[in-house]
Amino acid sequence: MSQRRYSTGYPIGQRFIGLLCLAALLAGCGGGGGGGTAQPAVNQAPVAQVTAPATVAGGSQVTLDGSSSRDVDGSISRYEWRQTQGPAVTLAGDDTATASFTAPQSSADLVLAFSLTVTDNDGASSNASTTVAVTGNALTRWELSGSVLAASSQAVDGDTNDTASLYTPNDTPASAQPLANPVTLGGYVNQPGTGAEGRSQVNGDIDDYFRLELLEGQSVTLLVADFEDADADLYLYSEDGEVVDFSVETGEIETVSAPENGSYLVNVTAFVGATNYILAVGSPALPGARVDAELVHGEVIVEFAEGDLLAPGFFHADLAYQMGMQERAGGPGRARLLEILAGQAERQRLGTAAQRADDFRSAPLRGRWETLISVKQLRQQADVRHAEPNYRLRPALEPNDNAYGLQWHYPLIGLPAAWEVTIGDPGVIVAVIDTGILSGHPDLAGQLVPGYDFVRDPAADGNGIDPNPEDPGNRANPGNSRFHGTHVAGTIAARGNNRIGVAGVAWGARIMPLRALDDDGGTSYDVAQSVRFAAGLANDSGTFPATPAAIINLSLSGEGFSEINQSLYRQLRERDIIVVASAGNEATSTPAYPASYDGVLAVSAVDAQRELASYSNRGASIDIAAPGGDGSTDFNGDGYPDGVLSTSGSAEAGSVEFAYTFLNGTSMAAPHVAGVIALMKSINPELNGPQVESLLQSGSLTDDLGAAGRDDRYGHGLVNARKAVAAALDSIGEVFAPPAALRASSQSLNFGGTREQLEITLSNGGGGELHVLEINSDAAWLSVTELEVDASGLGRYRLQVDRDGLADGLYAGNVSARSSANTLQIRALLSVGDAAVADVGVVYIIVYDPALDAAVAQSVARAEAGRYAFRFRDLAAGNYQLFAGTDADNDLFICDAGEACGAWLTTDEPGLIVLDRDRDAIDFPVEHFISLPSGPDTSTGTRDTQRGIGRMR
Repeated sequence: MSQRRYSTGYPIGQRFIGLLCLAALLAGCGGGGGGGTAQPAVNQAPVAQVTAPATVAGGSQVTLDGSSSRDVDGSISRYEWRQTQGPAVTLAGDDTATASFTAPQSSADLVLAFSLTVTDNDGASSNASTTVAVTGNALTRWELSGSVLAASSQAVDGDTNDTASLYTPNDTPASAQPLANPVTLGGYVNQPGTGAEGRSQVNGDIDDYFRLELLEGQSVTLLVADFEDADADLYLYSEDGEVVDFSVETGEIETVSAPENGSYLVNVTAFVGATNYILAVGSPALPGARVDAELVHGEVIVEFAEGDLLAPGFFHADLAYQMGMQERAGGPGRARLLEILAGQAERQRLGTAAQRADDFRSAPLRGRWETLISVKQLRQQADVRHAEPNYRLRPALEPNDNAYGLQWHYPLIGLPAAWEVTIGDPGVIVAVIDTGILSGHPDLAGQLVPGYDFVRDPAADGNGIDPNPEDPGNRANPGNSRFHGTHVAGTIAARGNNRIGVAGVAWGARIMPLRALDDDGGTSYDVAQSVRFAAGLANDSGTFPATPAAIINLSLSGEGFSEINQSLYRQLRERDIIVVASAGNEATSTPAYPASYDGVLAVSAVDAQRELASYSNRGASIDIAAPGGDGSTDFNGDGYPDGVLSTSGSAEAGSVEFAYTFLNGTSMAAPHVAGVIALMKSINPELNGPQVESLLQSGSLTDDLGAAGRDDRYGHGLVNARKAVAAALDSIGEVFAPPAALRASSQSLNFGGTREQLEITLSNGGGGELHVLEINSDAAWLSVTELEVDASGLGRYRLQVDRDGLADGLYAGNVSARSSANTLQIRALLSVGDAAVADVGVVYIIVYDPALDAAVAQSVARAEAGRYAFRFRDLAAGNYQLFAGTDADNDLFICDAGEACGAWLTTDEPGLIVLDRDRDAIDFPVEHFISLPSGPDTSTGTRDTQRGIGRMR
């Protein structure tokens, strides 16, 4: 192969002048006999020279040779190689005369550039550079095909800004778009002249109307994606056009509720700017999302930017008059109390919202609305620093953990009964070895002990190993940050009873965050160093934790079998440290590590129906199952996907917003088990690995699923926190004897428009004896039959619906289960007629080449019976990832907040497809990306609204 040689040193002209000067100096010091002191020679910089092959094939070993570099008046003391262009490669010997790397495999030609800096023994240095062209593997072409699947509970706004989508305007009540119930819908609204270029950028799409049936108490929740730059409001109209509820906040979330059963119009309206949004229709499962603080109608508190006024008391009084208000109290330099003058300057004070005034027939409702809209209009004025309602204060009690109602996965494993005994102990430390932590998250405050960052690769970490395990997110594309470790940590020990967000399984325990991964993964060596640190063993940090972890959670997989690591996990078992690991998301029976190591508890994942999740690994190594979620379903009908909800964040350029997100995977299942073991260790700190394994094998920690006894899908069964706590008490000679209590695996079931049967499991959530006396339905279309039930009536039941003879509409029924201890009500929702068609809108399926860090192919698809088929016919051999998503705002990024998103295998852990043959049946789900707010915005820096994955035009 051809060679390239580059060198740098003194230019020829400089060398020639140097020689003349040297000759003159020698002549001056010669004959004439004069003696003088000899001057030391000036050090000459070394000369750097690089030899490298000009062209190589992907996968080949490449040598960069700098051994021809020289120093004419000394020696070279240091070599330093750096890559300056192209996909990052690992340079071996980057501090020696010759470095080497493996050329990346790619479907296209690449150019890599490198520089060499040589330094001599006097500290002088010089540089040389070279380029290496890598030939793409374009000789062999393969086909890649499959389907992206949308759930029937997913829908799309009919008139988004995406010019590729079908256009069905829903801008007026007369053109309202029909919706099923429950449903999760993605949409887009904008004021004229705002947002990205697209269908509605010029003329605007101010209003979206939807027509649907609601049951009394059901909620409709609006999640505003771009709330920092835009403001969207939510209205609920009766069939005859009366506003019966509204939400006009300025943050991320708006919620309205149906006052009675009936048909309604839901209106999403753009107050300011342009934004994607999610509309979630379902059960009232967010008690903290809507808090209607009592306020004084017709009064507003305003703080003016006094320094900008021409004269004290002039402009602000004039502004108040122009907006139909007058001052009642306050003064310069402090807040002022303004009173709204009824019937005056309504157009100026209410803006474009004034046209809704006549839609209110309830005077109190209109008074509240007019006050809040006036506040929002004042906030738009340049000389108003703050504008707020005048709240009326009374003693009040706020609910705890306002998103706990969405954590369906906790009742599924009997946690409420376990919490009657223990919520965990601060002395029990669970090490989370993952991507690090968002330590400032309000639901993790006070829950952490010092950890460490063991990511040593500067390209992934920036500064090598250090004592700061903070998760920096995805540096290359902040909007794709996953904050996986924060989600896992929250499931284990997010603070409970603090009135915000979620609760962890063992919120009394503590988390030791250890960073061993970035968003692209990590190395088995860095993970092993983190494990050693957590256990108090010698490690590369040279430090030890004050108290070693009692439990280690490994929500990661992908390494091959290692004798070194197997020995490490056996050593941990001998030190009474319990290790829990996710089984993996490849839907295979092939052993995955570290979960399959001896001494590690391998956790598979189940969905909300206690069925093995489609992505979950299975096989002989599986020990136990736990909830991992399935975002393509909404079995409980709360309007949100059945993912696992936990602490998280969203990252933009320069800032992180703390949030709560739904994720799916065995990574989400493992921390449920780690948390339950933390509850056990809080009761009996002496419990060790062999004892826990013995309890597991005896059935003391689980509910048996699948084949009787241990099987390859669920191991010894689904973890049961109540039974685990009872077993821990029994191990210290105490008895867990709470009163008997009948519990159901779900409090609500959603049959939607097509589903005919679902299951529930009845169990004794307390102690003592309990007998199911009767179980029946109050609806003729809903029946209950036994599946696997013991002599006490506890076990699995099937709920079946019959739509024959039912008129089109929404139906609600109840299953009543009466026991010797208590009675349960399980709500069932059913839709008849106009069955929802699974459709999230136009989906862009992207083939992504990690080596290029770019999309190499794209398919645009529309739904056919909930499936988005794709076929790429001419792809070069290589390694690829598959992403799919919508682009409602038409900003050329899919998977923004408020848009649908999917990846093979999961969005949390996108898999790598090795394309060395034709591949078909590559199927994966797409679902709306939902991020629930954590509370007041505490982020700093400038927000970059580009969040998702760049698509091709």
